[in-house]
Amino acid sequence: MKYRLLSLISLLLPALSFAQEESTSEKIDAVFSKYTSWFVDAIFYEIPFSDQFQIPWVLIVLVGGALYFTIYFKLINFTGFWTAIKVVRGKYEDIEKHGVDHLYGDEAEEHDLPDTIRDESAHGEVSHFQALTAALSATVGLGNIAGVAVALSIGGPGATFWMMLAGLLGMASKFAECTLGVKYRDVGEDGTVYGGPMYYLTKGLKEKNAKGLGKVLAVLFAIFVIGGSFGGGNMFQANQAAAQFVELSGIENDNAGLYFGIVMAVLVAIVIIGGIKRIASVTEKIVPFMAGIYVLAALIILGANFSSIDDAFGLIFEGAFSGLGIAGGLIGVMIQGIRRGAFSNEAGVGSAAIAHSAVRTKYPASEGIVALLEPFVDTVVICTMTALVIIITNYEAGFLQYGTEITEGVEITATAFDTVIPHFSVVLTIAVILFAFSTMISWSYYGMQGWMYLFGKSKRSDLAYKILFLFFVVVGASISLGSVIDFSDAMIFAMVVPNIIGVILLTPVVRKELRKYMNAINKKEDALDDGAEDLVDKM
Repeated sequence: MKYRLLSLISLLLPALSFAQEESTSEKIDAVFSKYTSWFVDAIFYEIPFSDQFQIPWVLIVLVGGALYFTIYFKLINFTGFWTAIKVVRGKYEDIEKHGVDHLYGDEAEEHDLPDTIRDESAHGEVSHFQALTAALSATVGLGNIAGVAVALSIGGPGATFWMMLAGLLGMASKFAECTLGVKYRDVGEDGTVYGGPMYYLTKGLKEKNAKGLGKVLAVLFAIFVIGGSFGGGNMFQANQAAAQFVELSGIENDNAGLYFGIVMAVLVAIVIIGGIKRIASVTEKIVPFMAGIYVLAALIILGANFSSIDDAFGLIFEGAFSGLGIAGGLIGVMIQGIRRGAFSNEAGVGSAAIAHSAVRTKYPASEGIVALLEPFVDTVVICTMTALVIIITNYEAGFLQYGTEITEGVEITATAFDTVIPHFSVVLTIAVILFAFSTMISWSYYGMQGWMYLFGKSKRSDLAYKILFLFFVVVGASISLGSVIDFSDAMIFAMVVPNIIGVILLTPVVRKELRKYMNAINKKEDALDDGAEDLVDKM
């Protein structure tokens, strides 16, 4: 094992040496852009509906899917919200582990419980809360800090409205894909869980007599999730963490980003070697802590500028429907908001289904319901707070210039926070690094699942992927934001296409699982004599 590790590292050293000898990030950036620009152009090809009305085809797939799921599941985005809170708090943990027979004891037969909710052992590696934090660690991060700044710098305040809408609609997409992730997961002999779109596309569509289509979609998704783990889940995180660290420390060395990337790669390696259990144990501590600090700081700033909040919302709604000064007008604002919102919460992308598939439960829909909280927390709450802080602190000063080239992301947010909380950029730098770190370790797990689906579940395959992942940490920290964010967006959105197609075809399965879980909840409420409502009839 040590020999193979040294061999793989020796293959990567020439690339690192190249970066040092050139002593400039521009050449690395040029090479990277040259070989990825074609893919970016293909994913974001705009369908011309008129001379001034063009929409990227992949956004039509994403938003169309989210609208379909919202309508098909009868506004599960809203009707399932409080149930999700109860599940995370553990109210229904007993029936998820053991079914509902134990609530009745010897009288189970008298209640005529269906076989679908009788006692079975629950597979899985992590709890609902751990799965939620592991998935949130991949979504709550620099997309909320740097991504919002990018959206506002291009689309203006109005982009915030479309980010919020993307979050609300995305709740239904997240529910559907994560339910399927648990439903069709594989459980190894050692208890290790393998799940995600690769598995529900293959197994689920096979049940629908579409085995060939399922296999093609699964392979495409596996390829794209590997690319996404190298891009948005890795390079973008490393790039922005390095940018904020170098900015704060005042380091002027051309290779500062490279050195930062090497250190970050070592730290990531320590965690990802331990697998999903190690990742979950780390993220369940980091995510609530760093999110709490960031949200508290945002609340302090909004509290200090309370009288300006209504004006900020006025600018958001005015810009959302006027598109004043934006290239492409209203459509330009909409595209930027939805694009950044989807990048932040990943609803419809299918990535979160991988993390949620590892949960301990016998009811797939229970985790789907928990998962719908993610877009709400990530986009509707945290992204909106970030946007309000940036708008309030910068808009009147004319700092937001519409349609500008993307050269900064996290730096804009840091400047906004510093205007009210002096030297908060120091705290933000720590938060950014922790956000980036937690996102990278979660996305390494996502990419690993795709890699193992394609190349087999072996230690050699595992090692090869992790070495590549760590290499891209270093590359991401060394090149420009523009190239990184274009490639990251393209890979994330490429995952949408095979995933949405498969989930739409499998929506009847999701509805069946939802009814099964709500039946179990009602049985428990009945057993405890709590006066349960007949939720099943509403599904």
